[in-house]
Amino acid sequence: MTTDTARTASFTPTALQHLIDNGNTPRLLDVRTPGEFQTSHIPGAYNVPLDTLREHRAELRRHLDEDVVLICRSGARASQAEQALAEVGLPNLRVLDGGMMAWEAAGLPVNRGPQRWELERQVRLIAGSVVLVTGVVGFFVPGVHLIGTAIGAGLTFAALSNTCAMGMMLSKLPYNRGPRTDIRTVVASLRDRS
Repeated sequence: MTTDTARTASFTPTALQHLIDNGNTPRLLDVRTPGEFQTSHIPGAYNVPLDTLREHRAELRRHLDEDVVLICRSGARASQAEQALAEVGLPNLRVLDGGMMAWEAAGLPVNRGPQRWELERQVRLIAGSVVLVTGVVGFFVPGVHLIGTAIGAGLTFAALSNTCAMGMMLSKLPYNRGPRTDIRTVVASLRDRS
């Protein structure tokens, strides 16, 4: 069965909550940064940041033999995680439609921690600020406006490729890292749940 076929029965937040309420909770893997996860996450979810998941996907594959729902902010990173896990042959993958944004909009249960800006908001702030400053400075210093043009090109590429170099760089900052995800702890937790 292909990943596209497997996703035809995707999970809406309401459908996932119904499964949880009935005791049929699938494995919930939240692929956001530890900082984002710490800010808010679905109770019972495991935090496996996208970079960590890609690096350890074969190991994770050995411990994920049942239904898995992948979660991120809006669904983009979870879709990338789905592709990475499908490449190692993991069946029964789903992406939470609309991610945490849709989950929270539906008023469903969330574990909350210290609040911080989401990566996408940080990217908008940095990109917008660079374009604004270079646009103003460009009136006085010829050629500076090209920096803003480069940022625009980068954002266009990010949209077309569904990746974001600026977001990846920002995710490495201490503010976004939060507590480090230890893959051994995650694997032990997955094993213990069996």
